[in-house]
Amino acid sequence: MTQPNSIDAVQTMLGAQGYVCGRALATVVFLSLKLGRPLFLEGEAGVGKTEIAKALSAGLNRRLIRLQCYEGLDASSAVYEWNFPAQMVAIRTAEAAGGAERGALQSELFSDEYLIERPLLQAMRPDEHGAPVLLIDELDRTDEPFEAFLLEALSDFQVTIPELGTIKASEPPIVIVTSNRTREVHDALKRRCLYHWVDYPDFDREIEILHARAPEAAEALSREVVAFVQHLRTEDLFKKPGVAETIDWAKCLLALDVINLSPEVIGDTLGAILKYQDDIQKLQGSEAKRILDDAKASLEPV
Repeated sequence: MTQPNSIDAVQTMLGAQGYVCGRALATVVFLSLKLGRPLFLEGEAGVGKTEIAKALSAGLNRRLIRLQCYEGLDASSAVYEWNFPAQMVAIRTAEAAGGAERGALQSELFSDEYLIERPLLQAMRPDEHGAPVLLIDELDRTDEPFEAFLLEALSDFQVTIPELGTIKASEPPIVIVTSNRTREVHDALKRRCLYHWVDYPDFDREIEILHARAPEAAEALSREVVAFVQHLRTEDLFKKPGVAETIDWAKCLLALDVINLSPEVIGDTLGAILKYQDDIQKLQGSEAKRILDDAKASLEPV
């Protein structure tokens, strides 16, 4: 599929994949595609940063390559590794056959046959469907040395393998970088990207999202669920529920054939929207009823 030629086309494309996108986010996505610039998305966990890469991949019919970041991630794990067990078998086989010329054997051992490609190298390879979508997820979990390496890789869209040389992308991948802001990412890397803060949606947009992702939910239940979650986010919680939790909770309620929210139902299903025991403990007893009453009151016509 060709890239969308307008902001409205971006919204339509993402909407077709079940991703409800506001105009501000659609604009920065359109510019990222148009200018070939990486897109840096920052925001709380569960607000849809990762999902936009998946929706882009599906909407453009491009391969999605995901680099999940973690503490201790280094360049070799992100780019390539050599298949050492296979290399050792090749060496033993050559020895058993009477040996081989050393230079020829080394050249064979460090060839594509024994190369294990990791996400960054995969993203540099040509693809018949067009440049892939490279999702660098939760960059804030890594450390500064990896950031510095990534800055170089994204500047020229190339990586270097000492035994093979430099591999440059014939067509730069579509890069989406996400961060939950558990720490600040260096400004130098942000300057290479277009930036957007993905916030919690307002009531109307979250209703749209729920309709798109859980269309079987009745209108009345959807409104109660979204209103409750929206009020819950105003509470002093260790981890506020994201949109992903709203969708999960609605699906849990549907599986239980719930028609309307009640304090009892909320108490039984809190594990779908809150992931820390201290937060769940705060909503025991009358607190859940208080928030539910406030949520229902906000739904009443003025």
